[in-house]
Amino acid sequence: MRDYLSHEVRNVVVLGHTGVGKTALMESMLYYTKASDRFGVTSEGSSLIDYDAEEIRRGLSVYTSIVPIEWKDCKINFLDTPGYIDFIRGEEEGSAVGDSALIVVDAKDATQPGTQRAWEIAQKHNLPTIFFVNKLDEENTSFDTAYQTLRDTFGKSVIPFEVPIIENGKIVGSVNILRDKAWYYEGPHADADKARPVPEDMVDMVNTYKKQIAEAVAMGDDELMEKFFSGEEFSEAELTRGVRLGVRNGEIRPVYSGSATHSIGIERLMDLIVKYFPTYGESGYIEVKDADTNEKVLLETNEKESLCAQVFKTIVDPFVGRISYVKVLSGVLSSDTSVYNTNREKTEKVSSVFIVKGKHQTAAGKLFTGDIGAIVKLQVTQTNDTLCEKGKQYLAEPIVFSEPMLAMAVYPNSKNDEDKMSNALARMCEEDPTLRLVNDLETKQTILYGVGDQHLDVILNKLKSKYKVEVRLETPRVPYRETIRKTAIGEGRHKKQSGGHGQFGHVFIEYAPNPDVEEMVFEEKVFGGAVPKQYFPAVETGLRECMQHGVLAGYKVVNVKATLLDGKYHDVDSSEMAFKLAARLSYKAGMMDAHPILLEPIVDISVHVPDEFTGTIIGDFNKRRGAIMGMDLIDGYQEIKAQVPLSEVLKYPIDLRAMTQGRGSYTQKFNRYDPVPSQLAQPIIDRHKVEMEEEK
Repeated sequence: MRDYLSHEVRNVVVLGHTGVGKTALMESMLYYTKASDRFGVTSEGSSLIDYDAEEIRRGLSVYTSIVPIEWKDCKINFLDTPGYIDFIRGEEEGSAVGDSALIVVDAKDATQPGTQRAWEIAQKHNLPTIFFVNKLDEENTSFDTAYQTLRDTFGKSVIPFEVPIIENGKIVGSVNILRDKAWYYEGPHADADKARPVPEDMVDMVNTYKKQIAEAVAMGDDELMEKFFSGEEFSEAELTRGVRLGVRNGEIRPVYSGSATHSIGIERLMDLIVKYFPTYGESGYIEVKDADTNEKVLLETNEKESLCAQVFKTIVDPFVGRISYVKVLSGVLSSDTSVYNTNREKTEKVSSVFIVKGKHQTAAGKLFTGDIGAIVKLQVTQTNDTLCEKGKQYLAEPIVFSEPMLAMAVYPNSKNDEDKMSNALARMCEEDPTLRLVNDLETKQTILYGVGDQHLDVILNKLKSKYKVEVRLETPRVPYRETIRKTAIGEGRHKKQSGGHGQFGHVFIEYAPNPDVEEMVFEEKVFGGAVPKQYFPAVETGLRECMQHGVLAGYKVVNVKATLLDGKYHDVDSSEMAFKLAARLSYKAGMMDAHPILLEPIVDISVHVPDEFTGTIIGDFNKRRGAIMGMDLIDGYQEIKAQVPLSEVLKYPIDLRAMTQGRGSYTQKFNRYDPVPSQLAQPIIDRHKVEMEEEK
């Protein structure tokens, strides 16, 4: 593969619902352009793109793959992304790097949830967009139906540019709307290189679509608008110029069609991409920040500019080491050079630069502006880091990844593998920004956060196959708390005589609610030296240790004031340990009389869903003992704010996806602790008693 400059490179993110044939489309392009010697199939393990063991096992994409295609003296870097919501990291990587979007849809169901999400992603990043209606070779499919559904859903900018010719339920050719010509792949007129007149029964339809294109073109150019309203026909050159402009500014979103598995429509789709999608260099400049001044800087998107490259994906291989995928935003990235990592403030050695094609890597001397490749064995560089020339420290806009919300406690099957598990998960978190590992000191659990259950399942399988560690997941413990409702006095008397030096400590301690301070407050009101001052710290220490384990269910005790009122001591037998033990006895007696209760964490949840799911979400929160705090309509989505007990939303990412067909998202943060209803508290207390018995 030769070197390509900024005006020859197009970066296209491929989006769509899972199972619509995105990877099959890429495989078809590779085979058609002779970049691959066979048409790979993921489930058979022959795919050049989906080559990971998990992808083969599941028969679908799990990670984003780079698929460079050489076509018409241009290089198209396709970023094939997963369509399943659990692997949304791939869409976020791809859309941040892509300069245009190709949305693949199923002819039988053109607006699946993944299609809607793809559209929203393309809109968010202002990406010029093309739709490809796939699987038209299957029974009971209709291009007209699929197109009309897309247009009704996404607006008048969605316009067909090429429509299939169907004879006896089979695709035999296609009609190019702009050129007003037909090409046949099968039948008596079959000749892919020879243009023929539009079939008579399709003339009216083609004219209708051509009028839609002309109207859209006119809206983006004053000169063409005047010509359009005067009733004059556009020349082919005028149409081409107008469409290029319309596609780039989002006023025109062409619709193409075909079949990936039968390589129908592939050639013309690539022609469309090369002809109408912008090259990387056409943007003219990219906005970054000066790391020293924090001011905005505009870098020209060409090879003459100083180097600025962004790492958008990291793979940590146990054998190869760290593989950093980069996009060159400006300048030239060369092998055998040093670059400066602005984020880490470290210099990195670039030994080799690679062009990536699915699972294959080819050494390249240089990567020019706009191109995508990989660097091996960088020492400190991670995803979202910016690489520059020393002395010109720039920071590119970081990629925003989804916050992982599904929390599960992770345990190694063998205790000997604890360190091995921790190291492996740390590496995987470095590789996957939608994965997070937290050591919860309160529950004494290692908590693994992921996007969904399938995401975590992939992680577990990867731990087993790649790092030889087997683990299990459990629902994390809820960090309940305990407190008291009334004031009580507890007596603690510790006396032990075993010949010689004995032990004696006797205290009376008052336990009172203290709602303003979470941690225990300790005071003493001892008169007459009933308890010498040197034993006060021991009493306090004993109480603080006890407060870590409540008398109801063993949870931390909060909002309590403990006051040492009285006691007794012995000149010889009293000691710090004796008073510490006496304090523990007082704690057990007094806290039970102080009306102890359980407290549960309440979280603030903000849910973003399409308006049609609002009633479902509100009804569900009511079932979860939640309270609706407010609603706002933002960009066509309802933002529903609620306060809900944490115990009720431990599996909420999975439940929300089921309720909203994968179109809902949410964030949550801790708010406060509230008393647990009595009917719910008792099972928690009973469960603690059982656990204590099992530990004995």
